[in-house]
Amino acid sequence: QVQLVESGGGLVQSGGSLRLSCVLSGNIFSIYVMGWHRQAPGKQRELVATITPGGIINSADSVKGRFTVSRVNAKNTVYLQMNSLKPEDTAVYYCSAVRTTSPRLGYWGQGTQVTVSS
Repeated sequence: QVQLVESGGGLVQSGGSLRLSCVLSGNIFSIYVMGWHRQAPGKQRELVATITPGGIINSADSVKGRFTVSRVNAKNTVYLQMNSLKPEDTAVYYCSAVRTTSPRLGYWGQGTQVTVSS
């Protein structure tokens, strides 16, 4: 059974940095496209960034130049380095995993709160 466990959220001042981590257990990490999404109060969940097993990255325009997604396959871990944080980055951040092989199943973590104060 695949499980995703996030860590690293918290409260930070505007302009500060945080690094989120997500560990996948229960399957082979290297066959998953890993990603980060976020959901602010009253808003829909939105994509932040994804990274393929080969390291191809897709990220939202709103975070380009500030956030960096990376993965270490040997540690079953994906990271989201967040710099120059803004109050509008405040949200619950969710880790995601989507299999690249059949069956194309997807999984979510439980979420970690990131709050940026002005």
